[in-house]
Amino acid sequence: MQWLSILHDYTFQNVVIGAALLGLISGPLGSFAVLRRQSLLGDAISHAALPGVCLGFIIAGSREMGSIIVGAMVTGALAALLMLVLTRMSRLKTDASIGICLSIFFAIGLVLLTYIQGSNNASQGGLESFLFGQAAATLRSDLWLMGGITLFSLTLLGALWKQAKLVTFDPEFAHTVGLPVSLIEVLLTTMVTLAVVVGLQMVGVVLMAAMIVAPAVAARQWSRHLGAMVFIAAGVGVVSGVSGASISALSRGLATGPLIILSASIIVLISLAIAPQRGLLWGLLQHLRQVSQLRRRQILYTLYKTQSTRDQEVHNLPFRLNFSAAIALWQLRRKGFLVSQKTPCLPMSAGNRWLLTSLGVREAQSVMAELNGKTT
Repeated sequence: MQWLSILHDYTFQNVVIGAALLGLISGPLGSFAVLRRQSLLGDAISHAALPGVCLGFIIAGSREMGSIIVGAMVTGALAALLMLVLTRMSRLKTDASIGICLSIFFAIGLVLLTYIQGSNNASQGGLESFLFGQAAATLRSDLWLMGGITLFSLTLLGALWKQAKLVTFDPEFAHTVGLPVSLIEVLLTTMVTLAVVVGLQMVGVVLMAAMIVAPAVAARQWSRHLGAMVFIAAGVGVVSGVSGASISALSRGLATGPLIILSASIIVLISLAIAPQRGLLWGLLQHLRQVSQLRRRQILYTLYKTQSTRDQEVHNLPFRLNFSAAIALWQLRRKGFLVSQKTPCLPMSAGNRWLLTSLGVREAQSVMAELNGKTT
């Protein structure tokens, strides 16, 4: 009943729609940033948006969302272009360029924010909320603006899909075939700036970097193809935004922005753990399967060599019986490769007589042949 009543709440509707738009734009654009090994690009641009927020407030004289967004877009784009220039025109690596731009622009933003707070402007209250976001202050007019930016960015990304894909995976070949690589990189970086601008109201400049990276990282675990990765990243972003906003609405006093980031982080952790082919659990199972297969082959090889010199009978295993060996023996017996005869005077586990069956002998001979083929 509480959930149904919240659905009709005006503020809740604005927050959920805004969070969904944020996830819808940050997931696809973040995918290109991650694949281009520029995961910290969103961090630098989001911090660089702070002086633009302050300049937009100073010029407009109030917290007018349009001017604030335009200011954030300008300074974010300037920071992105400065990063590209430093990377191309100097010997600085990408991470060093990002760190320089992040520090400089964020320091300028804090100075401007301090100046505004000391200016006795009655409209400056709550301006610092752009640091960590204030989703509850989202208005329906803000949603129209966020929706327009999201639609424009995704449309531009769709129009440049083939070119952006080629520049992302093989920029040298793209340059060879005559594509304007630098221009395409600038456009991709500018679109990341637009995604950051959309998230300023929801999660703030400090946490926005995680919203750029997290959906893309989660989607990368589930797909090897760019198109599927982009769609999955968009879905992860939308689910993270809506779930974070819903938890915040149901739990009074909890900030929306951090909950959105936590929701995305949980999805990332789950993806890292259980994603097929790439998840940690999958890797662990593959390792255990390989160890088990190696142990079975070792047992077949050892028993075959031993039984060949002991009249086809083994009273004690010629290797140490541990847990993995016991499992391998059970698997071999279940497949019909081994039979065992218990010796009453010895413990059951170590005192069994293990004999290769005719099927086991053929399997051991194939193992021997394979090993001899690799050594020759």
